[in-house]
Amino acid sequence: MSTVKLTVNGKAVSAEVEDRTLLVHLLRDHLNLTGTHVGCDTSQCGACVVHIDGRSVKSCTVLAAQAAGANVTTIEGIAKGDELHPMQAAFRDNHGLQCGYCTPGMIMSAIDIVHRHGGELDEATVREELEGNICRCTGYHNIVKAVLDAAGRMKVAQAAE
Repeated sequence: MSTVKLTVNGKAVSAEVEDRTLLVHLLRDHLNLTGTHVGCDTSQCGACVVHIDGRSVKSCTVLAAQAAGANVTTIEGIAKGDELHPMQAAFRDNHGLQCGYCTPGMIMSAIDIVHRHGGELDEATVREELEGNICRCTGYHNIVKAVLDAAGRMKVAQAAE
């Protein structure tokens, strides 16, 4: 057993876990942050995407101990109080979700995509960048619309800061 200390959604946390514990299980089972989903156990679906030090990572591929000392952000940590993150609002407004199971991972991946591309995105880039996230419901059309919409919203929000 190891004690893992990290910052999750802006709060310092510590948990005693087995050395083989994956980050996704630390988040879900020890910290009760169940917005991060386990969809495949093989690192293919992207339902478990979180940000580690600002970059999207499939949390089923990272041992909890590897995240020690890191700043982890989950879907629960991106809104500001009752105000949705622009990506969450864009998914809602563009009907970018159906069953919602893949949505947290899609949103976390999409935020990283927008940050890495500086908000300058086109449909082909979004589709290519989201290849690591599987949605079994939507056919991706509205997800892509949501990401492009959010890129504009995030650019406006950043300019206002």
